Amino acid sequence: MTFLQPYLLWALPLVLVPVIIHLINRLRHKPQPWAAMMFLLQATRASTSHAKLRQWLVLLFRTLAVLALILFIARPLAGGWLGWTLSPAPDVIIIVLDRSASMESRLAGQTITKREQAVKLLAEAAREFQDKSHLVLLDSATRIPQQLASAKSLLEPTLTGPTDTAADLPTLLQIAHNWLVENRAGAAELWVASDLQRSNWLPDDERWKTVTNQLGKLPQGIRVRLLAFDDDREPNTSATLAEVFRRARPDGAELNLALDLARNVQPGSAPAHFPLSLTLNGVKSQTELDMDGAALRWRHKVDLGAAKGLGWGTLALPADANARDNAAYFVFGSDSILRAAVVSDQPALIRNAQLAALSPATRQPAEVLAPVAWAERTGSDAALLIWQAPLPDAAGEKRLRGFIEEGGAVLFLPPGRTDTGKFLGFGWAEAQPASADKPFKVAKWGQQEGPLAKTDEGLSLPLVELEISRRQPITDGDEGKRQMAKGESAEAGEAAKTSPALIASSGTALASFADGSPLLTRRALGKGQFFFCATLPHEEWSSLGDGPVLVPMLQRLLQTGARRLNQETMVACGELSALDRAKQWTSADGSTGKDIALHAGVYRSGERLLAVNRPGAEDDRTLLEPAGAKKLLGTLPLQLLQERTARSDALQGEIWRLFLIGMLAFLFLEAWLVLPPKKRLPDGSAPELAPAA
Repeated sequence: MTFLQPYLLWALPLVLVPVIIHLINRLRHKPQPWAAMMFLLQATRASTSHAKLRQWLVLLFRTLAVLALILFIARPLAGGWLGWTLSPAPDVIIIVLDRSASMESRLAGQTITKREQAVKLLAEAAREFQDKSHLVLLDSATRIPQQLASAKSLLEPTLTGPTDTAADLPTLLQIAHNWLVENRAGAAELWVASDLQRSNWLPDDERWKTVTNQLGKLPQGIRVRLLAFDDDREPNTSATLAEVFRRARPDGAELNLALDLARNVQPGSAPAHFPLSLTLNGVKSQTELDMDGAALRWRHKVDLGAAKGLGWGTLALPADANARDNAAYFVFGSDSILRAAVVSDQPALIRNAQLAALSPATRQPAEVLAPVAWAERTGSDAALLIWQAPLPDAAGEKRLRGFIEEGGAVLFLPPGRTDTGKFLGFGWAEAQPASADKPFKVAKWGQQEGPLAKTDEGLSLPLVELEISRRQPITDGDEGKRQMAKGESAEAGEAAKTSPALIASSGTALASFADGSPLLTRRALGKGQFFFCATLPHEEWSSLGDGPVLVPMLQRLLQTGARRLNQETMVACGELSALDRAKQWTSADGSTGKDIALHAGVYRSGERLLAVNRPGAEDDRTLLEPAGAKKLLGTLPLQLLQERTARSDALQGEIWRLFLIGMLAFLFLEAWLVLPPKKRLPDGSAPELAPAA
């Protein structure tokens, strides 16, 4: 047996109070022998044993009444059949509802979404507990526990309606734990409804161990019921805005757009053909797209003419299995001046990169800074940072992380010498020269998207013509891990096993050598990205500095980093700052009933326009297996919501009612025993009461 308020058990010595009072009361009467006592003792000797028994029973019931009172206030819990019998329903049911954008996918063969089905099932299941348990809703969008008056409240759209936000399951469970502790709740169940999207569950997050340990140590015990929707078979295409910037032209300006399309291709699926609508400042146009594979980057230029000032737009796909991932919103202002900065302690090695990263607007080469000068600079208006020096220390890494998380792009180039430093797990191995007659050759690279993608005319960059005589392999610091780039052949995979180059498990190889070693890797961080390249654009290292590959690669990286300059006009749904949340926002795209904190769209506050899109993590279709979810929950009992378990020891129940009833029973018996006996006449009959005067 455990207790929700165990500190009250320090009051257990109070059960001796009736005994002490009884002893003190007996000391008040000192025996005084006198002559007639012997006759009275003989007369009452027959009833003495009954009187003593009554006194002992009165004392026992008083002591038990005090004991039951103390245990009742301490709120005891019992497991097994006793706790389950006395408390068949938990004291609290916390309903953890995933309201992320991915939950708006339709169920296979149905018109209802995963969220709608989850709400329906949760309301039906909670109905039988609404009169016995406290119902608390904790949704992923607001992250605020709300007590429900009834199970029917779950059907209210204001509480459980669709949103364009992302979910964070470790945070939700931590909030649930804090609520249970702060409200001194009794036996509790967590009902979790989710589509098991990996980006929402964050299985590699260290917070899982902390929160599950905290939940497991709660004295009342916790049961978790998981309602999982891990079926993603319905055809669906998502649209994500990759780039948007305004570029000046001699005759005006143009708007450059890049849209990433992704679809869940089933085996044997035919190429997709669908319309894409573009709305620019309220004017709608349409174009037809063909999509053969699972991913496509669509680039488009819009002539703005002499138009100036702020503008907004929407790119939208036709309706499919998920209506929340079909649109992307953007805002544009004045011409974007994209600049790059180069950090190097060997400027001669990086001269070609400095020239290739010139600003499209000013036609000026990138600024070159020594590592010390960069560390002393308080701010930067650059969109791209090219780092060709030993990897930064802890303070420098923190600055770089902030730059990338704001939306900037960083390209790390080899330092050309031994470097034991690391940046988020990435580092450099020893430089390797190629044999004189056999330079390193690039075998595979991503041509659909990224800095090495095909040109707008559909031409491939000439990476196959690169001759690399020297490279410095990219490592992740773990000699036991080797990961091939996505799409490598089996032959390249066998070569990678013997290659000294390593890539971090969270990074993606955009280009690889013939032996499987990566030439260029990419990893996302916050709103931006950083890249590692295994060779230098210098004649002693490679022919990369000739221009046909380096120039388009760096210019595209400049555009990738333009997101950092658009912080004031674009934000992910659910990530609005406290200062912006306090402002009054109205929908600028003609939609009604939308909340800027929950729904994507274009919003206006005074003269300011803000584009809100769903978080990029919501487009990650990787799902977590139910077994993986069970592993994350550790020792917490886990079962499906619809399951009716036969186990009787799965949950502890509060049994304070038993002690309350016991205390009242003991007091009643004690009162009955101390009642004076009724007087009787010599003939054994009860005396008659005299009539009132």
